[in-house]
Amino acid sequence: MAGGGDIQWCFSQVKGTVEEDVTEGEAPPHHYLSVDPADIISTVEFNQDGELLATGDKGGRVVIFKREPESKQSMPRRGEYNVYSTFQSHEPEFDYLKSLEIEEKINKIRWLPRQNAAYSLLSTNDKTVKLWKITERDKRPDGFNLKDDEGRIKDPNAITQLRVPFFKPTELIVEASPRRVYANAHTYHINSISLNSDHETFLSGDDLRINLWHLEITDQSFNIVDIKPANMEELTEVITAAEFHPSMCNVFVYSSSKGTIRLCDMRQRALCDQHSKMFEEPEDPSNRSFFSEIISSISDVKFSHSGRYLISRDYLSVKVWDLQMDSRPIETYQVHEYLRSKLCSLYENDCIFDKFECAWNGTDTQIMTGSYNNFFRMFDRNTKRDLTLEASRENTKPKCILKPRRVCTGGKRKKDEISVDSLDFNKKILHTAWHPTENIIAVAATNNLYIFQDKDKV
Repeated sequence: MAGGGDIQWCFSQVKGTVEEDVTEGEAPPHHYLSVDPADIISTVEFNQDGELLATGDKGGRVVIFKREPESKQSMPRRGEYNVYSTFQSHEPEFDYLKSLEIEEKINKIRWLPRQNAAYSLLSTNDKTVKLWKITERDKRPDGFNLKDDEGRIKDPNAITQLRVPFFKPTELIVEASPRRVYANAHTYHINSISLNSDHETFLSGDDLRINLWHLEITDQSFNIVDIKPANMEELTEVITAAEFHPSMCNVFVYSSSKGTIRLCDMRQRALCDQHSKMFEEPEDPSNRSFFSEIISSISDVKFSHSGRYLISRDYLSVKVWDLQMDSRPIETYQVHEYLRSKLCSLYENDCIFDKFECAWNGTDTQIMTGSYNNFFRMFDRNTKRDLTLEASRENTKPKCILKPRRVCTGGKRKKDEISVDSLDFNKKILHTAWHPTENIIAVAATNNLYIFQDKDKV
């Protein structure tokens, strides 16, 4: 896999409706209502070998794309991702005890390692995690003795010979069936699910608690983190993300709205209220402002594939942490520092509370995260080069190379630059995913899914 600075990213595919006018805001102006808000993508996830790509949306649906086999005749030769299965994972519900409506929106999807011919994934909305099994069927039994071709029971007296049933080839059918439902364990909204490296347990985290589940047991979970104070008026922080270590089954991390990451070891105690390590960067007094606490809130945290590093995303930056050093990050990358002067207006339009995700490439040498105006950022850890690219329907010609974009913060604007005042804050890249072994990325731009790949591999 090439380093990020050497990659020329080009357009591969776009999925979703053509309308551009759609926003992620709660109360958008009328001209943004041309697309159903239920179509807005809320999570993106490749499976372990990258052959499947799943998206969840605000309408509670999961759409799975499967990569077509490579062929010398097809263009591009590298197989495209086409729709494999679509199913309704969650439905809207109503909690009558609390008079609370529970959204069907899919918050997270996590694939399980493949054990047999079927695929399995976990999906969650605000309250309930479900385990889905996706199976293929291209044969059906035929030639029964007691039933006719229509499935009706035959008259026993009319049966004059014994037939041997057989399987008859049929058109491929992909079925998604719920295998387990893990419910009634979260009082607050679930923001994270993470599969353990033992492949038997997983965690689910909400604003104040993290629970540990066994995949085979749905009516019981263990509370491993609880930061809820006895008096809710004393609440000062909430959990924003949680993830298991990729190879050590006893270690997990969770991030908070105060900009801290806590690493916990389940071997030390059953209830991990006391962390083993806390990763926190001291605040620069020169940057202190009214918005400091809001923009320091961590929206996403991810272990590297090697398990040696962590990345965390706050509002303005991505930080890389070494698990051996908790005093400060070893690398800090500014995502959109030019917005620091716009924090007041971003607070007024609620954009300052947007939760951007981040992703590693397969070799842990490059990081990707989203921004506004349908921009997304790439950072190369080796060369320290960074890149701003745009997910736009203007760049949807096959093999069209993405041109780097630049934002002008003041003074005279150059030809290819865009003014910071011209950025569209309704168009935002919150969810991205990187293929586990190849330079293929999936970028969710509101209701469209863009797939880009390395030009040299097309």
